[in-house]
Amino acid sequence: MNIRSVILAAGQGTRMKSRLPKVLHPLLGRPMLQYALDIAAAVCQEQPVVIIGHGAQQIEQAFNDKARLVLQEPQLGTGHAVQQAEALLRDEADNIVVTYADMPLLTAETLLRVVRSQEAHSGPMTMLTMLVDDPRGFGRVVRDQQAQVTAIVEEAQATPEQQAIRELNVGVYCFAAKWLWDALRRIPLSPKGEYYLTDLVAIAVEDGLSVRAELLDNPEEGIGINTRYHLAEAMAIMRQRINQRWMLDGVTLVDPATTYIEPGVTIGMDTVIWPNTHLLGDTTIGEGCVVGPNTVLQDSLVGNHCLMVASVLEGARLEDQVQVGPYCHLRTGAHLEPGVHVGNFGEVKNSHLGPGTKMGHFSYIGDAEIGPNVNIGAGTITCNFDGVNKNHTEIAANVFLGSDTMLVAPVKLGEGARTGAGAVVTKDVPPFTLAVGVPARKIRKLEKRD
Repeated sequence: MNIRSVILAAGQGTRMKSRLPKVLHPLLGRPMLQYALDIAAAVCQEQPVVIIGHGAQQIEQAFNDKARLVLQEPQLGTGHAVQQAEALLRDEADNIVVTYADMPLLTAETLLRVVRSQEAHSGPMTMLTMLVDDPRGFGRVVRDQQAQVTAIVEEAQATPEQQAIRELNVGVYCFAAKWLWDALRRIPLSPKGEYYLTDLVAIAVEDGLSVRAELLDNPEEGIGINTRYHLAEAMAIMRQRINQRWMLDGVTLVDPATTYIEPGVTIGMDTVIWPNTHLLGDTTIGEGCVVGPNTVLQDSLVGNHCLMVASVLEGARLEDQVQVGPYCHLRTGAHLEPGVHVGNFGEVKNSHLGPGTKMGHFSYIGDAEIGPNVNIGAGTITCNFDGVNKNHTEIAANVFLGSDTMLVAPVKLGEGARTGAGAVVTKDVPPFTLAVGVPARKIRKLEKRD
């Protein structure tokens, strides 16, 4: 059957108390709406239709190329919202899946179960329900004496007897499209002046048709986000899911409660993650690494058997057996070849360090090409910015830089060159030459070593 997805994202989200639309609030580095799109992709290959309203311009800027966005104006409730998708979907689909953008914990497996249930169902709709003690404002599922679903009653309109019901409407549906579009026009106007999608249950029953309910196995999936407290609650559950998956895949998390791993991260087996470590964005870590404690990796690529302690890596690339830290900062474009060591309080930006190079503490290397087996003494700095341009430094293999060397770019040091402590290098240094002083002067040739 042809299936299409409709995601409701038009609500005002007033309880978030934010200038940012609710569905754009981030969870583990991704806007809330992105999770709804990812789940929809599991049941529908076509781009979902997202109904937007409040904060429409901001949502369009973030998701214009990821979904078919339809503006609901005015915003007259959830039934009216789904109706806005009719022009796009009426002739496209046999079944319509409807979800909410503020339910990021819903899994693809659960949504597929609802779809499969509807495909095997002769009635016009299948809905997802859950049994919990805390209703959290969800509508109550009313059943008759034969346990057939007859209505969904919103909490504000529920009688005391109905408020005692603990089977709740999650807000996930799969509809037969031919029935849906006409039934939407029959939804009565509520006392609040809105058209509720939940009234479709009663309309189906009036038509003499059955409504199927699939019970949610894990009520956590049904958590909707209306407040910042709910946001934190969902984030904690999401972190627990991610951390558990990596531990089951052979990664050691010394303290999962203080380990923050975003969904786009990949980690190799036998890697150990120490407390207070944050792995963010599109970070990939190889096997047998040690990360942390107190380390942040953002959009970085790390090889096998690397060590990173109390450091920050942003857009960096580490090959195998690299050691970093403590207290290092590897910025965008930092590329460290196998066996490189960057000591405490070192910073590297937009630079390539060759195999076996050792960078002492309190050093800064920016916009540089460093060859293999170079010794970068403590306090060495590439003076790469002249106030207008970022200039390049080239250092060949086996160079020895004395402590507190200042390399005033653009400048080149040939193979086997050396600088004395405190040298300010403003001119190129030939291979196997010693340069010392301020400004540095070439004082003698050095013996070439094998």
